[in-house]
Amino acid sequence: MGKCITCGNEYDASFDVIKEGQTYTFDSFECAIARLAPSCEACGIRIIGHGLQSGQRYFCCDHCAERSGVTELKDRA
Repeated sequence: MGKCITCGNEYDASFDVIKEGQTYTFDSFECAIARLAPSCEACGIRIIGHGLQSGQRYFCCDHCAERSGVTELKDRA
């Protein structure tokens, strides 16, 4: 039984995610997203899809990137 690193719940169906060599234990995808998913620099939403990246800046969509002055990025067609 693992203990969720986000909420502290001990759960018999917990799972581990390895990111950049670090192991994280979660009880739900919701907790994993809250802990690991990057946030859009413009609107703050958690990016759980492809999103867009410019250097170390993350955006949920082209609109948010452009609002932040990043014009070279485009949503995937």
